[in-house]
Order: sequence, then structure tokens, then C-alpha cells
Amino acid sequence: MEYFTETSNNIDNKPKLTKLGISLIAVTGGLAAAISIICIPFVSPAFRKICLPYVPATNQQVQNVLQALKGRSGSLIDLGSGDGRIVLAAAKAGFKSYGIELNPWLVWYSRLTAFTNGLSSKTRFFRRDLWKCNLQDYNNVILFGVEQMMEDIEQKFNTELQKDSVIIACRFPLPNTNPIATIGEGVDTVWLYKR
Repeated sequence: MEYFTETSNNIDNKPKLTKLGISLIAVTGGLAAAISIICIPFVSPAFRKICLPYVPATNQQVQNVLQALKGRSGSLIDLGSGDGRIVLAAAKAGFKSYGIELNPWLVWYSRLTAFTNGLSSKTRFFRRDLWKCNLQDYNNVILFGVEQMMEDIEQKFNTELQKDSVIIACRFPLPNTNPIATIGEGVDTVWLYKR
């Protein structure tokens, strides 16, 4: 198979690309562009001041969150909802559930999963920055945060959440508020707070 051909009437004696060579360059370039477009939402959090990576909740974490929500009702928001598994589990438990996520692929995946599980009417997923989302309409808030953001998010909670709202922090506790309950251990630990 030849990707280049030499012709006698080529003045510069440079090889010319064949149709196969041009096709391979186009396909390779197209694949590289597609992979880049798909990967950008997963890599871009590393360029933010506070990086909130996508790490799926374990089944035990989901169960711990549901246990923390026992006896609660109303609206629920998961800040940085990832693939939507917490939002979907809460919807199955009777909550009107919302997910906020920056990664557009994860938002679309969550919406598709909600649709295929018959939960579209009980869930909503939005591509939004959690720092720009007003939390005053939610009485149950879930956050899988990172240590660097917990003090700032705690201030946001204190400013925006109504009295008797519940906060469930996963992986890292709020630094200045005492939890009313701690459920689980290790990476599966969740801390329950009440405003």
C-alpha cells in the first residue's frame, strides 16, 4: 500500500499524497479532535482554583446518604452530581431531586439514566457552577466535596439555606459545624448537619 507516489512530472521531486494517505490523515485528525472534545470536560476541572473531580459514589456511600435522609422529605439538591446516582436514589426514595454538575457529558448521562429508569418526572439535572447556584429553595443538600472547598461552601450554606435544612457532606466534613450524626466509616463516611 502506498501513501505517497512519485511522478516524473513532479518539478520539485517531492512525493505526492495518494487518496489513501489523505484519507488516513483526515481520519486520524478527526479522531484526535473527537477524543479531545470528549476529554476536555473531564480534564478542565484541574485548571480551576478548586478542583472537584468526578469520583463516582460507592454503593455504600449511596446507602449512607439514604440513611441520613431517613425521615426527611421535600426537595433535594446534589452539588456536583456526577453521574447522578445520588439524585436517582433520592428520587426513588420520594424526593424531588436536582443535580448540579459542570461536566456536560455527565449531565446528559444523568438525564439519560433518569429517563431509562422512569425517573425523569422526579429529577432534574443542570449544567451549572455550584458556586453560582442559589440554595434557598432546597431543604436537603448533598455534597461530595474536597477539603480545600469545605470552609467556603460552609459559608455559602450559612448564607443561603433556610432554617431546618439538612446538609449531608460526603468524604470531608464541614470544618466549623458539629454534625448531628456521622454514618459509615472511611471513604464512605457521611456527616449530617442541620441548620
